[in-house]
Amino acid sequence: MGEPMVRSLLKAGFPVTIAAHRNREPLERLVADGAKAVADPPAVAAASSILITCVPDAPQVEEVLFGDNGAAKGLKSGSVAIDMSTISPIASQRFGERLAGSGVDFVDAPVSGGPTRAASGTLTIMVGAKPAVFERVEPVLKAMGTPTLLGGIGMGETVKLVNQVIIASVMIANAEALVFARRAGADLDQVRKVLATATGSNYLLDQWLPKTWLSGTFTGGFAMDLLRKDVAAALDAARATKYAMPLTGLAYQLYTACSAEGDGALDYSAIAKSYERTAGD
Repeated sequence: MGEPMVRSLLKAGFPVTIAAHRNREPLERLVADGAKAVADPPAVAAASSILITCVPDAPQVEEVLFGDNGAAKGLKSGSVAIDMSTISPIASQRFGERLAGSGVDFVDAPVSGGPTRAASGTLTIMVGAKPAVFERVEPVLKAMGTPTLLGGIGMGETVKLVNQVIIASVMIANAEALVFARRAGADLDQVRKVLATATGSNYLLDQWLPKTWLSGTFTGGFAMDLLRKDVAAALDAARATKYAMPLTGLAYQLYTACSAEGDGALDYSAIAKSYERTAGD
């Protein structure tokens, strides 16, 4: 995700400073496109008034910002740190509080759309920030997609997790129903065409599954273990408010079982494999 997002910033005319994490190949490609490479995260922060992070989960955000070689060491008072990872809103609020002590504003801005929409600069960006801070960073975010301010710090992550909770459950419903239909002898192409005009129509059935499970592949897409991580973050946030999410809890268990079968790196439509095993397909 990071590479096409940086490329969108460069196309919009923003100067971008970057540092390698583990893999230097994306960095070298971006340098060829006009980005400036420096040694480490503190050097990126020192060269930037707006710092952007996009990593898998809260522990990685904490490492990038506050670790032994964390960017916070180079952040100047008055700068802004934007985290575009999908993590717990509780963690986002904690990071915001830590940075505020150094005079640094924090924005949580998780995205939806995957690598394809990152490459086209059309990501959906869900933002939690102070209004004045959002106004400052909005032009940068617009270079990567469509940002919407949803509330204070943590609200961007909350809304992103709402999306993840929904897609996690809808994918399971699609897989369960389609295996049921196929086991009964139905033609899945016809089923999809009919459902496209029925109340059961949904984006995953119409757009996602034809490119993954139904085309015989689970490569690319969105890794099941990343979705499991997002669902776990939603459950953690819900527990903090004493809100029960039984359907989401069941979805987490089903994805965990599928991951334990070795499918965690596959697109999350691979949940269909567990239903196919049950059906004897």
